Amino acid sequence: MATLTQRHCTPCRGDSPRLDDVAIAEFAREVPKWRIEERDGIMRLERTFGFSDFAQALAFTITVGELAEYEGHHPQIVTEWGRTTVSWWTHRIRGLHANDFIMAARTDEALPSERDDDSTSLPASQV
Repeated sequence: MATLTQRHCTPCRGDSPRLDDVAIAEFAREVPKWRIEERDGIMRLERTFGFSDFAQALAFTITVGELAEYEGHHPQIVTEWGRTTVSWWTHRIRGLHANDFIMAARTDEALPSERDDDSTSLPASQV
């Protein structure tokens, strides 16, 4: 089976099922730095990436936006001084789909290599 970073998003129709807890746990092992959050009854994947200034956070935001546009699957992105928070979920099904985990893995892959360490994922208490 291809790793998540080698896969592409597939069209998701409104009748596509949300992932069940078993599938979520399986996919989550492949993106261990992402947390699963529930907001307004919707499960989402979320990660906050730390940077040394606003310009780096903004550059990463643009990179993630370009990736999202290419795949046709769009996250919520919050850009602040020194950090970018990315949240993936599938709007049509109001929950998590394989596409969200694919995009989380591809977001990690887009992180500049010099920033790819544990300090890039801030705990929820710092968000």
